[in-house]
Amino acid sequence: MTAQAKAHPNVPEVDQSDRLVPVNLRQSGQTPVQMLVSTRVRKSPFWHLAIEAGCWRATVYNRMYHPRGYVRPEEGGAMAEYNALVNRVTLWDVSVERQIRVTGPDAEAFVNHVITRDATQIAPMRGKYVILCNEAGGILNDPVLLRPAQDEFWFSLSDSDIMLWLQGVNTPRRWDVDIAEIDVAPLQVQGPRSEALMIELVGDALADIPYYGLMEAKIGGASVLISQTGFSGEKGYEVYVRDASLNAERVWYAIRTAGARYGLRVIAPGHHRRIAAGILSWGQDMDAETSPLQVNLAYQVPRKKEADYIGRAALEDQRARIEAGEEPFALRLVGMKLGGAPITDYASDFWLVSDSDGARCGYVTSPWWSPELGTNIALGYVPWRMSELGTPLLVELPVPYVDDPSRRVAAEVVDVPFKASKHPSAREKAGQRGTDSAD
Repeated sequence: MTAQAKAHPNVPEVDQSDRLVPVNLRQSGQTPVQMLVSTRVRKSPFWHLAIEAGCWRATVYNRMYHPRGYVRPEEGGAMAEYNALVNRVTLWDVSVERQIRVTGPDAEAFVNHVITRDATQIAPMRGKYVILCNEAGGILNDPVLLRPAQDEFWFSLSDSDIMLWLQGVNTPRRWDVDIAEIDVAPLQVQGPRSEALMIELVGDALADIPYYGLMEAKIGGASVLISQTGFSGEKGYEVYVRDASLNAERVWYAIRTAGARYGLRVIAPGHHRRIAAGILSWGQDMDAETSPLQVNLAYQVPRKKEADYIGRAALEDQRARIEAGEEPFALRLVGMKLGGAPITDYASDFWLVSDSDGARCGYVTSPWWSPELGTNIALGYVPWRMSELGTPLLVELPVPYVDDPSRRVAAEVVDVPFKASKHPSAREKAGQRGTDSAD
């Protein structure tokens, strides 16, 4: 075999001409390596508790170790965790969603400048799903933004370090604010029995929290901030543990003890369910070189926001071009249904997408099996002209998901969400094609 053949070059047929750093489409498959655990990467205050609960694999997210599997494959694997999520209640360690606090007299004005949505419309003790963009309109992060007080906001981050960027935006000091990470670590309690469990833990007042509403409470004697939010598409809550380096065990064990009678299971974040709900994952479905208008997040780009914000000019230009019938991006994110054996674990590569004639033209970002639909579903990128519903495609799957030597299975562009959420999730709007917003 030649050195060139061994190199697994990136796939030049897929148009990534509008990216400076093309998505790596090399198909390396599963790689038998062991992750090094060292002091370079932070452990969450729940890390030892996750190991105690059976965590057997992890990834790195926001420079922290992140549990990504509790049920072994021979015992049902990720789909056993899915069953617990959609039928009972689950507990997730999501402290990798590092909390960046912006506080001070100018907190609202500063936050309004760095998010595309209107921060003035977020009342104290409420939150919103938001995005932060760079000057080119690329998505830097898509956190849940919480407002615990009039002059205080928390960015509950996805997988990019926005604290340093926020501090840079305020250098020299244009706004009277303090920007810092705080000792708060979130857990998620997700599933149809989550409300009953949380009411047992904190009282009947929990039932009155609106979606994206906040509530101060105590669990296991420790102070927590609770939001009715989540990354699953199921009914659920996030429990933000204050002084987490001291209180992690108290809250974790209190939830697990009360949860036992509800069939609670500790699981990894439910990517299988979030895909079905059309919820996007930063770094996987989008990044700093993708626009919200490219990934069906148009509702995050308001038409009537009074204050200026970073990326506004670029985003408004992109929208004008789309409305004029142009194609401002080489590729667009779509939903797909595809054949093949059930995909019941994380994909190790961005699997390649071809048109109906077999010409490679795109890639899958987030695939999984949907038990309810009885088919594989996925999010992925295709050329703008091929993003219409019903467009036939082919997807190259690895063994063991396909027996055909060509490795290609039939696929079709479909609408998302594939499975509706249990509440009107703001994240789910990512799947609503062309959705816009006035705020």
